[in-house]
Amino acid sequence: MHKPNILIVEDEEVTRFSLRNLFEAEGYQVFEATDGQTMDDALKANRINLVIMDINLPGKNGLLLARELTSNPDLGLIFLTGRDNDIDKILGLEIGADDYLTKPFNPRELTIRARNILSRISHQPQLDSSVIKFNQWTLDGNSRQMTSPDGEVLAIPRGEYRALRLLIKNAGQIVTRQQLIKEMTGRELRPNDRTVDVTIRRLRKHFETATNSPELINTIHGEGYRFVGSVE
Repeated sequence: MHKPNILIVEDEEVTRFSLRNLFEAEGYQVFEATDGQTMDDALKANRINLVIMDINLPGKNGLLLARELTSNPDLGLIFLTGRDNDIDKILGLEIGADDYLTKPFNPRELTIRARNILSRISHQPQLDSSVIKFNQWTLDGNSRQMTSPDGEVLAIPRGEYRALRLLIKNAGQIVTRQQLIKEMTGRELRPNDRTVDVTIRRLRKHFETATNSPELINTIHGEGYRFVGSVE
């Protein structure tokens, strides 16, 4: 079976070399870029499945570049950066990155997270083919878009889509943060991990764009979240 292609976007040569060796040892084909322009060139010339990108890059930084990547449902994104403050992590996740690791990193952990993301992407067409209607909203898994009661079309990142789909499938029931993080990223919930909370906040902001939209996701303190909308 053909191994997926990984693009490393990193301006530090030593780090780029280490990452290339790490993933080539796992059998992946690895491409390299040092900034936004060389990233675009690599994406146009090759079928890339996963981008591993630093935030601190010359020219456009990684957060700006990520906005150009997350509209592609077949492309995974991991931020691997020395910037470990909560603001950058939250921004990265809100933009739609699949995961966020800080340097120094555990090579084994990185390869496992990359493999989990690539596995989800490869199975996505089968998993995400449904159209779900609730409270005059439409969630289309083929395009990964939501249409509001007012007719506004919203493209949502893969993690938000998977979280919302899980909540809707379990409408009226409590879905734990552990269940949500597993569905979104394939990994276990870590202490002080705000990925789920950021994702729910983003989903609620989408719903708030509609006129007179009711609260659709309740917080169950100490347990998780519950979808309280009406599924058609």
